[in-house]
Amino acid sequence: MAKKAVPCEPVPAPNSKIRREGWRGIAAGIAIAAAGFWTLTYADPMGRNEAAAAAPFVILGGYAVMALGIFL
Repeated sequence: MAKKAVPCEPVPAPNSKIRREGWRGIAAGIAIAAAGFWTLTYADPMGRNEAAAAAPFVILGGYAVMALGIFL
């Protein structure tokens, strides 16, 4: 004998709105990543100066700040 399907109430979706602090974090992350790409324009093609050493970390830091802003 087949079981009868019992209707259940839908689970409400979590509040997925990004708050004001999150938008500020995303904007700050975009600015930091843009600064990293701008710093990358000053990098030596052989990668032997400070700009070439710092730019990847600044870019990744900007992406990390953006991700943090999404989760806030």
